[in-house]
Amino acid sequence: MAKKQANGGSRTRRTANPVRKTTNSSAMRGFYVVLAVIAVLGIAGLSYLAARPKGSVSTWDSTLPKLNAMGHTEGSDSARLEVVEFADFECPICGQWATLTEPDVRTHLIDSGVVRLRYMDFPLNIHRNTWAAHNAAWCAGDQGKFWPMHDAIYHYQDSWNTEATDNPEKVLAGVAQGVGVDMNQYNACMKARKFQAQLQANELEAERRHLDATPTFVFGNKVVANYLTYDQFKAEVDSAIARQKAPAGK
Repeated sequence: MAKKQANGGSRTRRTANPVRKTTNSSAMRGFYVVLAVIAVLGIAGLSYLAARPKGSVSTWDSTLPKLNAMGHTEGSDSARLEVVEFADFECPICGQWATLTEPDVRTHLIDSGVVRLRYMDFPLNIHRNTWAAHNAAWCAGDQGKFWPMHDAIYHYQDSWNTEATDNPEKVLAGVAQGVGVDMNQYNACMKARKFQAQLQANELEAERRHLDATPTFVFGNKVVANYLTYDQFKAEVDSAIARQKAPAGK
């Protein structure tokens, strides 16, 4: 799970060994000074990640029109439940979910008409290349190929992400060509940042809901910010459908 302020990962609680007493007070003072410096640097680093201007990684444009949030859906309009996923294309855990769990969700829940999945863009400001990927997905979607591009972007995440390249647009263009888009139309869309305003609206929707991690799933009125296996996802779907059927007040 990727956080807005920090990369994904879980913490393991450790039990510290008791500090042995020592008569060397100077050494102890030095030890605590070092700890204090480390703590200050750590806090400063976290503050930088949290407070870094969005424009440094998102090319956020405050002059663009304010739009309503809108994602891409897969599945039937008459599905029994719509599940909303707020995700970041550069989030590693989102990539794992898209490649490991989502295929089973499609086969057993989406294709069968139980679930409609809505993908909502939530590009985190800790990921430098993610906005290029979200723009690329929308530009492919402009040609009816959002979901093939969505899958390919996650599949090739390690070739265009921040650690891999300073020129994600070039790599993503190759990904787009691989899914069969018209490259002249795609390149014009990317150059014009045609869907930048929509992406900003989607990010603001995530912030309006006070979300701070990806992936985050919304099952009816329940929010789950975590990686979910297929069995866990289906259990949440079943629970949400049962809540829909429950009499008022139950």
